[in-house]
Amino acid sequence: MQFPQLFRRAWLPSLAVVLGLFMAVSSCKNEDTPAPVLSITSFSPSSAPVGSTVVITGTAFSATPASNTVTFGGVPATVTGATTTSLSVVVPAGAGTPIAVTSGGSTVTSSTAFQLGNKPVQEITGDITADTKWTADKIYYLRGFVQVKAPATLTIEAGTIIKGGGKEVDPAGKQQGATLIILPGAKINAVGTASAPIVFTSNKAAGSRNYGDWGGVVIFGKAPVNQPSATGFEGGLPGTVGSYSDVNDNSGVMQYVRIEFGGIALLANSEINGLSLYGVGAGTTLDHIQVSYSGDDSYEWFGGTVNAKNLIAFRGWDDDWDTDWGWSGKVQYGLSLRDTDVADQSASNGFESDNFNPGLPATGPNAGLPLTAGVFANMSNFAFSGAPSNAPASKGSGPYQSGMHLRRNTSLSIFNSLIVGYPEGLRLDAPTGTTGTLDNATSGALQLHGVVIANTTTPVRGAGAITDAQAQAFFNTAAYKNQIIASSDVAKLLLNSASFNLTAPNFLPQAGSPLLTGAIWDGKGADAFFTKEPFIGAFGTTDWTKGWANWDPQNANYDK
Repeated sequence: MQFPQLFRRAWLPSLAVVLGLFMAVSSCKNEDTPAPVLSITSFSPSSAPVGSTVVITGTAFSATPASNTVTFGGVPATVTGATTTSLSVVVPAGAGTPIAVTSGGSTVTSSTAFQLGNKPVQEITGDITADTKWTADKIYYLRGFVQVKAPATLTIEAGTIIKGGGKEVDPAGKQQGATLIILPGAKINAVGTASAPIVFTSNKAAGSRNYGDWGGVVIFGKAPVNQPSATGFEGGLPGTVGSYSDVNDNSGVMQYVRIEFGGIALLANSEINGLSLYGVGAGTTLDHIQVSYSGDDSYEWFGGTVNAKNLIAFRGWDDDWDTDWGWSGKVQYGLSLRDTDVADQSASNGFESDNFNPGLPATGPNAGLPLTAGVFANMSNFAFSGAPSNAPASKGSGPYQSGMHLRRNTSLSIFNSLIVGYPEGLRLDAPTGTTGTLDNATSGALQLHGVVIANTTTPVRGAGAITDAQAQAFFNTAAYKNQIIASSDVAKLLLNSASFNLTAPNFLPQAGSPLLTGAIWDGKGADAFFTKEPFIGAFGTTDWTKGWANWDPQNANYDK
């Protein structure tokens, strides 16, 4: 069919327009949809405790959990599940606000504030007779004596908070402050981390906590104790020592653990310690433990063979390292920092060591043997930064006495350690009519090698049956490489200027300090347990307290 020429001329331009419009529309329809931009649109719940899950909703997340970085106020959180529009995240300890998500090279923050909520509280009373686990998403409130009985194991998750109540909340009405007791054959498996230590503390509010608010932690094992089997325990604890003999007994593990405000007095002048160890065996693992504000000794070993590393005794009331009843284990790296306004009526010491009272006779198992013969190495004890005083402490019940009080037939040994700021450095003591402690020293059973005593009024003295001259002759034996640093010469040690700071201490010696070299590892110090460090005291160039120790537990918020 033929179209008139005029019609064709009119129709063709219109056709061209229509085709152009069609092409334009088609082109628009084929363009890609813009890629979604990383965003946070909401999160739920808006308030949650540590360890709980928060779901973050948004866009452009990675579907691979590890490819998303989430922080709460700068604190990293663990992403447990992910889609492109949703992230499941565990609230970290110390969580703040805002919530931030980084993915694909971009970072966005929430416009709504996150509120860290209090953890739920679970009350614990009575006996634990089956395997039990305490988790970091709860706070555990102990009332009265809580005993873990064989064959049960109590497992405590890293970051868990355990609070102890006072006498007034004892459910049995016996006026017994909360105390966690691990009985022979039972175990504790308390493995914290440097970033998530396990904390045992007072149930009182921040700012109102005090020495002896609750009992503490007590572990009973099956290793030898040199007392008769019917002998009872300090502080009103139940039971008797028994007649165990398993030197490798295993009571479990405690690592990265803090114990605060324990040491309650259950009987007159008889308190529970921060950490009490009765007959605990060498199969037990103890390291990175801080005992703070204990109402009695920070640590006390009653027999047993347990070893330990990286211990802190902070602002204790009585002694820091108390050994009795035949303890024969080993400890390396220990720090004591004292509040010199606080001391005990019995006279507070750094080390206090007895075989038992009076130390002799020692004739056989459960009858004075084995002798107390533990070995400490790389210990630092800091008391007075200025002139030491033996006057009653202004906020305590008695005075300071000795950095080391070794008495009653002990064979304790100390290597490569630093004692600073006590009225007395060493008191070598034997009850009148006995010579056991001196005999142990002169025979080589009691060894003090590489010990530095600084800033003391009386560096070395004897007591009881031991004369000053005898004690001084022993300590000053040239081969032992011990040193006495006069108060006027303490600056030559190049101690860290913050060594005595109670709220922000730092114990690393200054560059060039003579303490960084000169360690001696002979005699009992040659044991394979000890890392043969070159330095004297607890620190060389590494601060092993960093990240997990707390120098202000009085004001810590443990409800979150």
